Amino acid sequence: MLGRTVEVPANIERVVAIDDGFVEGIMYRFGMQEKIVALGAPCCSKEYNYSFETVDGETYEFEDGMNTVRYLMPHLAEMTVLVEGATAVNYEMLVYLDPDVVFLREGSWAFSAGSDEKIQKTIESIESLGIPLVILVGPPYQEQPSVDYIGDEIRLVGEVFSREEDAEALASYLESQIEEIRSRTKDVPEDEKPSMMQLGLSPRARDGGGAGMAWGLDTIESYFIEDIANAKNVYDGMGAFVVVSTEHILKMDPDVIVLPTAQGYHPARELYTAPYYQNLQELTAVKNERVYALPWTPYNWAKRLEYPIEAMIIAKAAYPEMFTDVKVHEWVLDFYQSVYGVDEETAIGLRSAQWLDWMEEEDF
Repeated sequence: MLGRTVEVPANIERVVAIDDGFVEGIMYRFGMQEKIVALGAPCCSKEYNYSFETVDGETYEFEDGMNTVRYLMPHLAEMTVLVEGATAVNYEMLVYLDPDVVFLREGSWAFSAGSDEKIQKTIESIESLGIPLVILVGPPYQEQPSVDYIGDEIRLVGEVFSREEDAEALASYLESQIEEIRSRTKDVPEDEKPSMMQLGLSPRARDGGGAGMAWGLDTIESYFIEDIANAKNVYDGMGAFVVVSTEHILKMDPDVIVLPTAQGYHPARELYTAPYYQNLQELTAVKNERVYALPWTPYNWAKRLEYPIEAMIIAKAAYPEMFTDVKVHEWVLDFYQSVYGVDEETAIGLRSAQWLDWMEEEDF
């Protein structure tokens, strides 16, 4: 996707992907998961647990949250991780693993936007080892962050593995889900759009004196609200993970709040009941109980195959009357089955692994 020509072996048996689970998910669909020999980030191998206490002293616990590829491929838990923390790629281990091809996705956790020098050095270092390197460009590295080129990434992976037809079917399916949302909401007049906010309830924000984090108009998070759901991002600043104060959030007073993964999982109940959020109880979204949790997506810098789930939750949260025929807790089971070719029981497990069981409980 950088306009380079890469020669790869006709028979690929050993694959490394530095991409937070994007290529691994495609390979699972292709039935090629046994070819993965290392991971690019720890999020693909970990299980996560979170808890919080309410103002009344009640404790809520969330266990066994996972990246979808970790749920689908339990053996990833034992796999070598090539990029840990803020360190560079472990090149000695990469040489030892002797992969037939390496995928590197610009915009993923290890190479998020703003690290051009680091990523160029990584590209040069891997190429100097004589290993075929295929570059994907995720949303954060695009001039205008969007999901419009994720299909191109999938098609390129399909070309590498000579699975063009299957890749085309997957890309077209994901794109069709986004187009369905857009077709429903495209005609909403400007003055009727609800104000929305992706509010990150990160403990780091509270440690820094704020109440949460916001995402500005130049981010992929805002794109989901404004360009896909056709609602209005109430935070009209710029930048990602911007720490905002209680006073600022109260002043913005969004009609709807969605809670993304932000240094932990955050259900709506946390905003409603945690002692450290009692000063936000006057928010319109809180009083009207229009707060919704997005899927558990650790290290979701560049968006993975599940991005339409986020889009559907945001769209229905914004316009419930336009999506009365869509039970997202049922829709998501069809989604997992269509994307990964799994049975219903596995799809139910994936829904739980992304901590989306609240949708069934609330018939959302």
